[in-house]
Amino acid sequence: MTCHRANAVLCALMACLLAATAVAAAPTEATPGSSTKPASGVYYEIFVRSWYDSNGDGIGDLNGVAAKLDYLQKLGVSGIWLMPINPSPSYHGYDVTDYRAINPQYGTLADFERLVREAHQHGIKVIMDLVANHTSSEHPRFKAAANPRSKYHDWYTWATPSTDLKTVSATGGPAWHALADGKTDSKQHYLGIFVDEMPDLNYDNPAVRREMIDIGKFWLKKGVDGFRLDAAQHIYDDFETDWDSASVLQQNLDWWREFDRGIKAAAPHAWLVGEVARQHASELVPWAAALDATFNFPLAARLIESASQERDLDIGATLARTDAAYRTAAHGRFDDAPFLSNHDQERVMSQLGGNPDHVRVAAAMLLTLPGHPFVYYGEEIGMRGEKPDPHLREPMRWYRAGHGAGEPTWEGRTAGDGPDVSVETQKYDPASLLNWYRMLIGWRREIPALRDGVARSWRDDNLQVAAWELDGAHGDVLVLHNLSGKPQRVTLPARRFHTLLRHSRTDTEVASGRLTLPPYGSAILQ
Repeated sequence: MTCHRANAVLCALMACLLAATAVAAAPTEATPGSSTKPASGVYYEIFVRSWYDSNGDGIGDLNGVAAKLDYLQKLGVSGIWLMPINPSPSYHGYDVTDYRAINPQYGTLADFERLVREAHQHGIKVIMDLVANHTSSEHPRFKAAANPRSKYHDWYTWATPSTDLKTVSATGGPAWHALADGKTDSKQHYLGIFVDEMPDLNYDNPAVRREMIDIGKFWLKKGVDGFRLDAAQHIYDDFETDWDSASVLQQNLDWWREFDRGIKAAAPHAWLVGEVARQHASELVPWAAALDATFNFPLAARLIESASQERDLDIGATLARTDAAYRTAAHGRFDDAPFLSNHDQERVMSQLGGNPDHVRVAAAMLLTLPGHPFVYYGEEIGMRGEKPDPHLREPMRWYRAGHGAGEPTWEGRTAGDGPDVSVETQKYDPASLLNWYRMLIGWRREIPALRDGVARSWRDDNLQVAAWELDGAHGDVLVLHNLSGKPQRVTLPARRFHTLLRHSRTDTEVASGRLTLPPYGSAILQ
């Protein structure tokens, strides 16, 4: 909404009315462990190092996550994904040296067990990152593997005399790395498709397969509810030439089915979500029969682009095709992990050029999708972040001043976010982005079809409105989002969807078979 000077007072009054609607639509919060409403199905990604520092050393830790469970419960999420928490020589943790231990900078195994217990008391599940494709080059087993006579030598993949050491990896860098001191004339070269500090495990070795399943079972016994599977597609997708190989895909799927069987035998309700970074929705379909869900990278790009262009890029039809294809592949089961950004990508506010309206409508689309939407920490307050990677993972902004008790200091701030981008500023402002997220996540708790409805394509000729139908066991709903800065009118289907269940703006109206959506407004009809 653009306010001219003469209308400032009127605009302020309208903003207050909009804010009041947002608060009224948000669910009431139960006390920890006594939630009376269904789980929202929303997961929240946490980089522990950047979340909350409980001991004053400048680094976020597990006790810091536990300290902020009330915040997460009030936000409405039903699960958290912890980025790697195992010991590692790197700040990010994606090169693990001990899969059965906790990074001492983050705490102890006892701290982790307490976090899981307290999260469950708050009605929040915990999934942890499992870095299965590779270990750290500092892992004791890789160090032992340098000896060809070691039983661990075959835990990794080594070049043969016929290997082309200049082969490009599936991630675009060198696939082979010289062992020891980086000497190019070393007699041994190992496979590492990301960087030389991350040697790939050899999944043709049954001992490696058994070990990874045993690692999963170890953490299940500690109470975790599942795993986010890092680089799931790259277990066998090693080289540039493997990218579109049907046989390589089949090898990947066979392994993850084996892993799924091993995990579900120990914990039938464990949830497995895989990182499969493909560009087309059809490329994710085969994975629906191997894992519970995969992150929907193609849909993330489509949501961001639709919000940016203020034009529906056929989101409803895409959802319907994906839903039907997943159910066919998975014998009737459907689950999805949509998202807008993660720790490897520019934050949403940066992708959308700092436009708060576009950010809100992108969040509204995400949080009205079926499945388990994921929110990257800080997106709910509008943190910005651009490459390089450490700038995408800067400390959570808890305080208006940008510093205070518990706020990590391991990394500086580069985004230039002001005091408005903080939990302290936004939590009591009913018109804030934080309360916008709370409202939308609350809708999911109250309307079952938003969580588990069957997606159907629906649209009229207005390309500035994104819409889809969700058919649920407790009632069908029509979801509509005005992507533009102007009011939009939509003609509703005859004899269906005339009851306005939820709306994000006060001046939303249903009359005479037509819906009027205010600028950047969203509505749920039944």
